[in-house]
Amino acid sequence: MQLSLQEISATLGAATSDSSLAVAKGYSIDSRTITSGQCFFAVRGLRFDGHEFVRAALESGACAAVIASEKLSEYPQELRARLIAVPDPALGLQRLAAHVRRKWAGPVVAITGSTGKTTTKQMISSLLSTRFRVHQNEGNLNNQFGLPLSLLKLEGDSQIGVFELGMSAAGEIRFLSSLARPDVGVVTNVGEAHLEFFSSVEEIAEAKFELIDSLDSTAWAVLNADDYRVSGFGPLARAQVIYYGTNQDAHVKAREIKPIETGGYRFRLPVAPMKDMPCGAVWNGHKGGPPPVSGKPRDAVFHMPLLGRHNISNVLAAAAVCRLFGIEPETLEQAVSELQPLPMRGEVTVLANGARVVLDCYNSSPTALEAMLEAVAELPAQRRIAVLGGMKELGESSAALHFRCGERVQQAGIHHLIVVGEDARSLRDGAVAAGMSTNAVEMMQTPEEAGERLRGMLGAGDVALLKASRAVRLERVWEIINSN
Repeated sequence: MQLSLQEISATLGAATSDSSLAVAKGYSIDSRTITSGQCFFAVRGLRFDGHEFVRAALESGACAAVIASEKLSEYPQELRARLIAVPDPALGLQRLAAHVRRKWAGPVVAITGSTGKTTTKQMISSLLSTRFRVHQNEGNLNNQFGLPLSLLKLEGDSQIGVFELGMSAAGEIRFLSSLARPDVGVVTNVGEAHLEFFSSVEEIAEAKFELIDSLDSTAWAVLNADDYRVSGFGPLARAQVIYYGTNQDAHVKAREIKPIETGGYRFRLPVAPMKDMPCGAVWNGHKGGPPPVSGKPRDAVFHMPLLGRHNISNVLAAAAVCRLFGIEPETLEQAVSELQPLPMRGEVTVLANGARVVLDCYNSSPTALEAMLEAVAELPAQRRIAVLGGMKELGESSAALHFRCGERVQQAGIHHLIVVGEDARSLRDGAVAAGMSTNAVEMMQTPEEAGERLRGMLGAGDVALLKASRAVRLERVWEIINSN
């Protein structure tokens, strides 16, 4: 949202600069990507201090820079007319984002969970976009810097905001919720991701519950009925609650699930009774009048082209949100059939020799890895190969969780396992302990080694899964096997 420097200064409680008639066309914390007319916030990070790049940002066309008051004397007089001095630029960024959220005043959907946040956010945005103009945070900009920058991009022509909320500590989601002020809160699941920062999965659940606890009685909580921790949030919520999943008690539930040979699933979504799930409740609460669709609803039949049963859950979450905005499931059939995986999140590619590669190495956790092993097990194949790297941020439970996932590799019918890096050693040990032949398990130190090995063994009818935490850079395996 474009704001005058005068309004920015007033919102942040700073003295109005000499350039107060100027208007900020955007906002940034990265001087390398600053564009003309943007306002630069000199935030401090773990490895950088934005104050070192204020001059570069202004020279690149920034209309102003928000700096710490204590730093003002360090800049020459000719620059000070374009500086807005505040006690803490990071807090200033968040305060301005909260101001824009209040000023925009439209409905917001917020999503959190241990896995699937970005994919579910993308699905919700895509399906809502069949009727509305939707603004979402780009990629996974979901933390104390990314969410404010996303909120600042809200414009008057946007009808709905959709944002994911991430966390690595207790209290973060509560704080982010105070900025986004969601009308709908969606929780995908609770698992071991980020266990390094918590003493137990139950503590992670408590942190995820902060989103639901932030919702008032006029808001809606959209909860995964198939995750007992998430479904347990319902009785504790002040908000009205809708459950999705395959559980019999879910309001939005998938029935007659059948895998599609090329990957993906066909399933039926029965009509939810109006008394259980009112159509258009959130939209009507903001805009008034009837929901944007009419006519007698019917069962929807979805052909979802995405790999993995976990994506059925994500589609159901999106369908539940759409119902709250007055979009009936049967009108979403084509949109669901056109869903595409995000980069490195379940992408399936057929190589020239007929082998299929599942690229799912944007990140990994025990829950996510087990879901993808199940998905690959459903694909028809001559031979299934898994190239797996370590999973980060699992704390003291890391070795045990890697070992458990190694057991799942054997149980999923993987014929050959290649593990990459020392963090993945327990994956190998778990697979062998579960009965996998030592001749079918290899350990490589680098993704480049794994890539060369996989390129030499892939043949027609093979399916290979590539999955690891982002730091492992397992995409290098894909680059090698996909090269000439």
